[in-house]
Amino acid sequence: MAHEDDPLEHERASWNPSPGLAVAVSDPVEPPALPPHRERVTDKDPVAMKHAVRTVYTLFYLSVAASIWAIAAYMLFPIESGAIVDIRNNNMFVGLGIGLALLAIGIAAIHWSKAIMSDKEHIEPRHATRGRDTTRAAAVQAFSDANDDSGFGRRVVIRNSMIAAVVASLAPAVVLFRGLAPENTPANPIAGDPVALLEETMWTAGMRLVHDPEGTPIRAADVTLGSAVHVIPESLAELGHAEGYLEQKAKAIVLVMRLLPEDLIESPEKADWSYEGIVAYSKVCTHVGCPVALYEQQTHHLLCPCHQSQFDVTDAAKVIFGPAARPLPQLPITIDDEGYLIARSGFTEPVGPSFWERH
Repeated sequence: MAHEDDPLEHERASWNPSPGLAVAVSDPVEPPALPPHRERVTDKDPVAMKHAVRTVYTLFYLSVAASIWAIAAYMLFPIESGAIVDIRNNNMFVGLGIGLALLAIGIAAIHWSKAIMSDKEHIEPRHATRGRDTTRAAAVQAFSDANDDSGFGRRVVIRNSMIAAVVASLAPAVVLFRGLAPENTPANPIAGDPVALLEETMWTAGMRLVHDPEGTPIRAADVTLGSAVHVIPESLAELGHAEGYLEQKAKAIVLVMRLLPEDLIESPEKADWSYEGIVAYSKVCTHVGCPVALYEQQTHHLLCPCHQSQFDVTDAAKVIFGPAARPLPQLPITIDDEGYLIARSGFTEPVGPSFWERH
């Protein structure tokens, strides 16, 4: 029983709606109707429609011209010359051509949809049944209606120019693949032989291992247990950033690690490739060539950050996980008279991705 001084009870008793006020609590809310359709200028003016059509196919043909220019720029400014001006111009003009080609296709497609395609609102009924003949017939009809609304079948000039633009936009990418496999020349007889290119590095017998990028030699006594040292050949450090430095470094980068000698599993023919537990392996992943530089001290595993291949340093860097197809190539090492780490020889197999060795 409510108390006579309860303010809420007093408020309920004193509330009196205005006469004639109706409160509906169960009537469903009708969805708002679509606004009146507003015709575009191109719907009302045939001249404006022709102008819009002309604009669309002009943009598509502009895209074709830009794609052709990208191919021409690739030939006019060959990066094989090695000149910094040609490399800069190649990157700039090829990029501008490809960018303009794709931009023109995008703008043309948007203008086509906004000014030429049908913009009338349609209601799509939803049905619970699927897969019946009637449903399949309805799907065919939907494509037919879409073709009628877009004018794809009727507007031949737009359709053909769009197809030409899309096909031409792919041509620069195809042409650019040419640079991945240069042809042999008298000056560079192995330019077109990837296996031979990856077999030749700057590592030679007696070459000192130096820190990357400082170029300071490394004493075996300074390599601590569990450490991982990024290494390049001394001749590469002396080369500096001259022409060809990056290409040579990409093949010659090495990771040096020190383990307990008893933890190493070495075959008889590679027993002298390490020095007191110090081993050196190529940093170039044998999957697609990413730099392998993540070393787990406790598990002695090397990890590639790109596709998660893992290599066991204790067992000749064999693959224990991931898509890599073969172990990391090992660099045979020893020390010189001053105690600095040196290479016994170069790599005995090509460095880098295994797909280069496929025939």
